[in-house]
Amino acid sequence: MTALAVLVLVALACLAGPGLTGTEPDRFYPDLRLLPAGLGAQPDEAHLGLALERIAFRIRARVAEATRDGETLRLVLAADAPIDRRGLVYLPRSDLFGPARVVGEEEGGRRLILAVPVRALHFPLGTDIHGRDLLARSLVAGRVSLAVGLTATLVALLIGIAYGATAGLVGGAVDAVMMRIVDALYALPFIFFVILLLVFFRASLGLMLVAIAAVEWLDMARIVRAQTLSLRERDFVRAARALGSSTPRLLARHIVPNALGPIAVAATLLVPQVILLESFLSFLGLGVQEPQTSWGVLIAEGARSIETAPHMLAAPAAFLIATLVSLTVFGDGLADALDPRGRET
Repeated sequence: MTALAVLVLVALACLAGPGLTGTEPDRFYPDLRLLPAGLGAQPDEAHLGLALERIAFRIRARVAEATRDGETLRLVLAADAPIDRRGLVYLPRSDLFGPARVVGEEEGGRRLILAVPVRALHFPLGTDIHGRDLLARSLVAGRVSLAVGLTATLVALLIGIAYGATAGLVGGAVDAVMMRIVDALYALPFIFFVILLLVFFRASLGLMLVAIAAVEWLDMARIVRAQTLSLRERDFVRAARALGSSTPRLLARHIVPNALGPIAVAATLLVPQVILLESFLSFLGLGVQEPQTSWGVLIAEGARSIETAPHMLAAPAAFLIATLVSLTVFGDGLADALDPRGRET
């Protein structure tokens, strides 16, 4: 139940969290790049000066004085020629400051005294190399990763359970032919299959789902077939067959319900496997493409910057590890709860 609670919290955070962070996941803050994780408000004194210098350069002026008093900044801009006030729009465009108010003018407009509101931004997990909020990006990435994992797993379950249960219950030559088809698909290199798809179709999230689902059902089919082979000789299956139950009824009423324990464990392990596979494809440039992102993409970006910004790897990795561990623990508990022998005792 603890693992289920963690999964629910992660899912809710990914769904509703980005709107509560106060920043846009794709918003660039050039003056706040590679900020470490922390709870302090930004921009702090160190980054405030850099941001003002950059904005003043665009206004064609220089910072003569900057005094901060809480959330208000007294800014004095100076230039060799009268300052064009239209350039003050660069302050609110940076998303670090609010609209500036001119409180004084000196030297014929070559010196402006401004009152500038300073916005308080918070980056609990820091920012990346482009100055984007890692918390907001990790939550948005979780939507894609969880959607890929759940969708591909659902497709693999539907195909694998139907295929494996049918092969195991029918048996004989039908079982042999069906499993040889599975063996032939196993022999096809996955990366070659993905590249082959990319030759005919454009790389996209949908194409990646098709590629993953097309191969991940093979393991599920073998697991279900093995469970079916052990169940079809049980007395309750023989009794149902003797009473005239058809093959679809046997599968739906007796085989699949009694195999739910192993299937649940395999499914919970398949979700993180799919997420990791999506990460691998995205790292190769065959999966999630910009402007979309996923935990795998963020981890790949963090791995490239691990020496200078280890928090870029730690943030998405923490979400991924929490999800994978919770899925594994939840699968074990679900297998015990669905085990018919456990219910009998």
